Amino acid sequence: MRFTVQVEVTLRTGVSDPQGATLERSLPKLGFEGIDGVRVGTSIRFAIDATDESDARDRVKDLCNRFLANPAIHDYRFTVTEPARTAG
Repeated sequence: MRFTVQVEVTLRTGVSDPQGATLERSLPKLGFEGIDGVRVGTSIRFAIDATDESDARDRVKDLCNRFLANPAIHDYRFTVTEPARTAG
């Protein structure tokens, strides 16, 4: 089976986010007031072949832990969905 995956990788709370800080400082200059706590992350989308949803979740978790996120500084979350089937 083929599944669609979306992974969101973000810096852990307490880890400095200079890109987020730069964006936050720029917002008032552009007329966007009252916005704070800006954090920047990465969204990764892909398709994966797996025997079932549980297998897909296990494989994605392993991929995140070993490659997509650095567990020392990143948190991640992901969704695994089976693509909608078209009526035939």
